[in-house]
Amino acid sequence: MAFAQFELKRIEALTDEFLESRRPPLEIRDRVDLAFRIEKQSVIIFEIRPIWDNPTEKIDEMIAKATFVKTQNVWKIYWQRADLKWHSYEPLPEVERIEQFLEAVDEDDYCCFWG
Repeated sequence: MAFAQFELKRIEALTDEFLESRRPPLEIRDRVDLAFRIEKQSVIIFEIRPIWDNPTEKIDEMIAKATFVKTQNVWKIYWQRADLKWHSYEPLPEVERIEQFLEAVDEDDYCCFWG
């Protein structure tokens, strides 16, 4: 089930604000940028950059994902390993609010999201 409209607007605003603080300078955003998308109950943060052997095409490289589990009223946090699968972020596998997810991604204590 998708988010209610008011929840969606709140999540979008908070995630926009977070990404704006981390985005690269304007002059290089055609070479690397950050964005997010919402898919069902998940917020996915990713990096956009040209494909190495074809700079005219762009690729999305996943950074972090939070999935809201309504039955538990928690956000589960994931990071994508080299195997391209989402893995639970063990230092903090779940949080109660989207703001806590964004804080965990920003702090990145275990260097899982930003390297």
